[in-house]
Amino acid sequence: MDGMPPKLAEIVEEFASAPRDVVLEMLLEFSDAVPALPAELAGHAGMEQVPECQTAFFLRVEVAPDRTVTTWFDCPPESPTTRAFAGILAEGLAGASAEEVLAVPDDLYQRMGLAGAISPLRVRGGNAILARLKRQVREQVRAGEQSD
Repeated sequence: MDGMPPKLAEIVEEFASAPRDVVLEMLLEFSDAVPALPAELAGHAGMEQVPECQTAFFLRVEVAPDRTVTTWFDCPPESPTTRAFAGILAEGLAGASAEEVLAVPDDLYQRMGLAGAISPLRVRGGNAILARLKRQVREQVRAGEQSD
């Protein structure tokens, strides 16, 4: 699907083909898939907040010299839908290259069929998370190219 990471494409496909009543259960499973933050990110040091989310949501992206992307997310457990976005991205983008991350479609959550299952406000928050994540990747790739 458009050059996005295969794992993420698989998740998108699973959601898109799932019956609507199962979609929320599937989302909740992903809310548990968010890895804990490493000690050096405690207190959200060096993380970017996503103000479009109704919940306190923080993210950080690191592009390695080989262009592999690592992501970190933090969001309170009492916001399972927003945490689910983080879980989907954490799992779907694991080991992905900068190019694959940038190829993720901006309407990812609409393609997953989530617009019919959750509020437009939450979908907008999910889109903002993805947009900021991609912006961080772009900035780091650009910075890496300038230092070569």
